[in-house]
Amino acid sequence: MAEIKFMKGNEALAEAAIRAGLQGYFGYPITPQSEVVEYLAMEEPKHRYVLIQAESEVASANMLYGASAAGARVMTTTSSPGFSLMQEGISYIACAELPCVFVNVERGGPGLGTIQPSQGDYFQATKGGGHGDYHIIVFAPNSVQEMVDHCILAFELADKYRTPAMLLSDGAIGQMMEKVVLPKPIPYKPDKPWATTGKTPDRERNIITSLYIQSETMEAKNRVLQEKYKKIKENEVRFEEYQVEDAEFIITAFGLTSRVSKKAVDLAREAGIKMGLFRPITLWPYPEKRVAELAGREWVKFFLSVEMNTGQMVEDVRLGVSGQKPVYFYGRQGGIIPTPEEIVNAAREHIN
Repeated sequence: MAEIKFMKGNEALAEAAIRAGLQGYFGYPITPQSEVVEYLAMEEPKHRYVLIQAESEVASANMLYGASAAGARVMTTTSSPGFSLMQEGISYIACAELPCVFVNVERGGPGLGTIQPSQGDYFQATKGGGHGDYHIIVFAPNSVQEMVDHCILAFELADKYRTPAMLLSDGAIGQMMEKVVLPKPIPYKPDKPWATTGKTPDRERNIITSLYIQSETMEAKNRVLQEKYKKIKENEVRFEEYQVEDAEFIITAFGLTSRVSKKAVDLAREAGIKMGLFRPITLWPYPEKRVAELAGREWVKFFLSVEMNTGQMVEDVRLGVSGQKPVYFYGRQGGIIPTPEEIVNAAREHIN
């Protein structure tokens, strides 16, 4: 039976992972996501997962590699500087086709920056922060409830496609408290014949690697990966629309800024401005086809991408729009969250 609680975003995420069948967590504390490992440590005696506070974020990512290769359902969480340290490991994991979940509760940067919320890691998450041609599935929750829902979905899709999946959250969502509906625990029955569980009388040993010395072999591996990414793009695009049917001006926003932008749409409508909101839920794969469809509407005059950075998702919006309509940008940095009034005023600057 589902359970209703009032929870902080980071703690709700941790509880969702437990209910999704978490078998191993490897992480390192960093503000503003440290409540995740604290909650999991508190709950560990009641469950059967392994919890290790690693010596670094580099170690955390590589612990995920080993545990996932052995067939375990595993996760790590961090914040922006820590996620940077994980990039080499993520590239290895993607090439080895291992399912696992990463969570980045973003803070302001670059550098050590601030502990306040930011969306400055969009490029890193969606364009492949590590080396090589790879992608990971990226969800952008905008509420405590979606921290739960997207965590469970990330585990499912990671297993389905044998690929890393991640939640790109931020310090505000991680720290805020909201009512959340927690699903009943999901029975997790691993079906991973590829896992490195050793040689038995009825099967040969499995070998998992990301090392392919021969150029032709490496190219063949890349073709396999790209075919998988094509299937993900065909099947796993998710987005939300709010009052876009007759909208002349479309706000694009993800995560926390999409909540603020929704209020901005309401304010604009009250002022007689036909504004709507397009919110990508998956940042990769990005809903570019739907953006193109919206841009093709003759009554749409422009798009305004609202982000807590200096302009990152706006590039994907422009690719989707493909020159059909103007695309503008409004952003705040350093941990400052834009207000609905600011967004309406930013849109007014471009309304003829």
